[in-house]
Amino acid sequence: MDPVAVILAELSRKGYVPLKPKQLAKKLGIGEAAYPEFRKALKSLLADGRVEQGKNNQLRPADQFGSVVGIYRRVKSGHGYVRPHGPEAGSGADIYIREGKERDASTGDEVMVKLTRRASGQKDAAGEVIRVLVRATRTFVGTYFEREGQAFVRVDGTVFSHSILVGDPGAKGARPQDKVVVEMVKFPSPDDRGEGVIAEVLGPLNQPGVDLLTIVKAFGLPEEFPTEALDEARSQADRFREDDFHGRTDFTHDLVVTIDPIDARDFDDAVSVEIDPKTKHWILTVHIADVAHFAPSGGPLDTEAKKRATSIYLPRKVIPMFPEVISNGLASLQEGRVRYVKSVRMEFTASLQKGHVEFFNGVIKPRKRFHYEGVQEILNSFSGEAKPSANAKPSAEVPSDVLAMLKRMRDLAALLRKKRFKRGSLELSMPEAVLEYDADGRVNGAHFAVNDESHQIIEEFMLSANEAVAEHLTTLGVPFLRRVHPAPKTEKLEAFAEFARILGYPMKHAEDRFELQRLLRITAEKPERAAIHYALLRSLKQATYSPVQDEHYALASQHYCHFTSPIRRYPDLVVHRLLDRWIRHKKVTADETEMKILGDHCSRMERRAETAERELVKLKLLQYLSTRLGEQLDAVITGVADYGFFAQAERFPAEGLIHVSSLTDDYYHFDESSHSLEGGRRKKRFRLGDRVRVEVARVDLQRRMLDFRLAGQAAQPAKEPPREPSPRKRGRSR
Repeated sequence: MDPVAVILAELSRKGYVPLKPKQLAKKLGIGEAAYPEFRKALKSLLADGRVEQGKNNQLRPADQFGSVVGIYRRVKSGHGYVRPHGPEAGSGADIYIREGKERDASTGDEVMVKLTRRASGQKDAAGEVIRVLVRATRTFVGTYFEREGQAFVRVDGTVFSHSILVGDPGAKGARPQDKVVVEMVKFPSPDDRGEGVIAEVLGPLNQPGVDLLTIVKAFGLPEEFPTEALDEARSQADRFREDDFHGRTDFTHDLVVTIDPIDARDFDDAVSVEIDPKTKHWILTVHIADVAHFAPSGGPLDTEAKKRATSIYLPRKVIPMFPEVISNGLASLQEGRVRYVKSVRMEFTASLQKGHVEFFNGVIKPRKRFHYEGVQEILNSFSGEAKPSANAKPSAEVPSDVLAMLKRMRDLAALLRKKRFKRGSLELSMPEAVLEYDADGRVNGAHFAVNDESHQIIEEFMLSANEAVAEHLTTLGVPFLRRVHPAPKTEKLEAFAEFARILGYPMKHAEDRFELQRLLRITAEKPERAAIHYALLRSLKQATYSPVQDEHYALASQHYCHFTSPIRRYPDLVVHRLLDRWIRHKKVTADETEMKILGDHCSRMERRAETAERELVKLKLLQYLSTRLGEQLDAVITGVADYGFFAQAERFPAEGLIHVSSLTDDYYHFDESSHSLEGGRRKKRFRLGDRVRVEVARVDLQRRMLDFRLAGQAAQPAKEPPREPSPRKRGRSR
């Protein structure tokens, strides 16, 4: 029997009297031969904090509330939080880890935590890390520097409080201010700054391409495809014949079009909209690239795609889930080319009731490839609102039957969109940042992405197809990877409602999704948009992939999955394979446990990709702004704290901190109840949602932080950056 379990069982037994180690061993009947193993187990329990030893060496169960396992993350303040696994995760409350109680854990590590306080009322659960179970990574990216004859690396961001001591950097030829990859030998702790070795020198940050390499290495993003995967992709290309329609429904004579961004790298969806002449019902057919045909389950292509789980879209760089031969060739729905697809044909009555739905392994030959900009210009021309676009073709150059179908697409999408909002779907307005480049590829500006009617047409059709497939697989009773977005907790919504009230938008019922919908709609074009919409997003749970049936809260959909992007998302590919088996054999099975494991993996890889993209966009924006010190911007206050307030530029995707020390006209104090800073003498207030004029004051590329100051405020004299504090000496308090 496990000696750890035996010891814990005895110590937790009712009526247990504290004993010394040898007394406990004797009571448990541990002989001399088994005593070393007993001592080893006891030492482990003591180290983990699950057992305590008094001054008289008597053993007792630790005075604690139990221990949990979860993922640790450190925040800028130095404190940390652990999100528990298992049943504790359902509480929605992270465990607070005070600075100095994290041992040598770093963000992303799986850790064991000893609870020192359970969550109650307004207080979060608290604890301390007692063991790091699994490291998220051992490699980090940072800036190399030298001080007092020693070599260090200051890791990017705020993942560590102190720089890392590195061995002989001469082996890799690192120079001060080079970006380097460091492999950790000993992780930092409150008592020790940690040690590492330089594994790779990336070069100076201002050297072209180094910013991209910095993110790729920092997040461990995949780079080259294995030879086996490339060989299989080429073999599939050799075998593919455009005249082979065997086992497929022929849609090549149907009017089918694609609509994508002008800079799209993959084209995996096409659509067709008709009106049945007899019933007058809408017939929407969505065709999705049949990637599964070219990537058999278990093969080299599939193995690598599963590992990557998603394509990663970085500025001016795509790290695809499949090699280019597949993603930009065989599975790319190109104009005038025969391509294999999975097709969903949906019938809608005039009142938008869903009628007959069919699924096919099909073949299409897209008639026309459109860009969003071109379609929007055509849509505007229908209503006399044409706005010339350099990238768009005049509607006169588009065949009349295609124009007629674009009108049908617009009308059907508008009806579907109206119906979706009628059932309570929420639409958060959080525009994507789009970088602008000069002729040499350097960032020279940025703007927010447009989400106009042309985008909404494709969005509605893809949502309809995703729902149709999820509903069908649910009816079949087969486990599949759903896209789930659980409902938020009541207290989160109540806190959001209070936040909205402070900004002047009272809500009667915090949990009423139609009130939320109304609030999002009326603030979508107002200065408070960023504060309101981001606050609601933070109140919601994260969408994930899981076979466990649950709703998609934001879409107000009971059954939803991702089906429409198998080139760039592995969960879509899994759904395609299930649908393919049903189309071919009219029966399909799957293992729910395997789906659960796969869903967790895909969810993690999705978050990694999104974070990497966000960090590179931020880094490039900060590099650009570092050359624009003093430039003024109109902004909206999006967050307030005792140390200052954050402001989001209105027409530029950048958020910066206005530190309270830069407010030189008065002494300001923080009013938590109203989320505001108020001047002591002049009573001037800075509140959430207020508009302010700011200027770029400081850019910290190392920590990826941006400081604004109010326009017109005198700049404070430059101060020498504070010297990095040394980690506390072992055995001494900080």
